Formats: sequence, structure tokens, C-alpha cells
Amino acid sequence: MPLSDHEQRILAELEESLVRQDPEFAERVRSETVYRHAGRYCKWAAVTFVLGVVILVAFYSKSVLAGFVGVVIMFASAVWFERNLRRMGRAGWHDLTRSKDGESKSEGAANGIESAVSDARDWFRSRFHRRES
Repeated sequence: MPLSDHEQRILAELEESLVRQDPEFAERVRSETVYRHAGRYCKWAAVTFVLGVVILVAFYSKSVLAGFVGVVIMFASAVWFERNLRRMGRAGWHDLTRSKDGESKSEGAANGIESAVSDARDWFRSRFHRRES
């Protein structure tokens, strides 16, 4: 349902007020998307998972309970990662790999995650490719 003219004016006034009072926050809100937010949480979930692995490896020999805490941390972070990955979806992946400067998709991908993964894959293929004689 579209907003009425009166509601649109109120919304515009609120936006102008926000820009005047806190321009940095207004810019952050303007540039933030659900995809970037979920992607940031995916990164934190991956770091937390690694922390759980470190706890498991470091303390399991001293205490089974400490090792179990590491496993619980790993499980919780994996669930957190999966939920945010679902929220992000395919469109979010393209949004994350796009450059922040607003370049075109092909130029942004050249600097993004997809390019890094592609470069690593190509390096592994060339490094371990068996040459046929």
C-alpha cells in the first residue's frame, strides 16, 4: 500500500532531520543493506567457529567438559552462520562481492571475493595439473 502525500512529507522531514543531526549515521543507514548485515554476521560466525575449534583442541586433553564447551560453540556458530547465509541468499552474495565504489558488476567482481576464489582455484589447477606427454 503506497504512502499518502502527508505520510511521504513526514517521512522526508524525518530523513532531513536525521541527516542534519547525525550525518555519519544517516550515511551508514543509507549504504547498509540486509545482505551486508547478514554477511558481516557470517564472518563473525566463522571466526567464532574457529574459536570453538581452538578451545576444543587446546582444552580437550585437560578437561572433557572444556572440550564439550568448544563443540557447543562450534555448533552454535554453525547454526548462526547457516541462518545468516539463508537470509543473505544469492542476491546477497552478489551484493557482498560487489565493490563499494559502485562499479559495474564485472569490475566489482574483479576486486571481490569471487575473484579471489577464482584466482585460487586457477592457481591450484595450474599447480597440480598433470601434464600429458
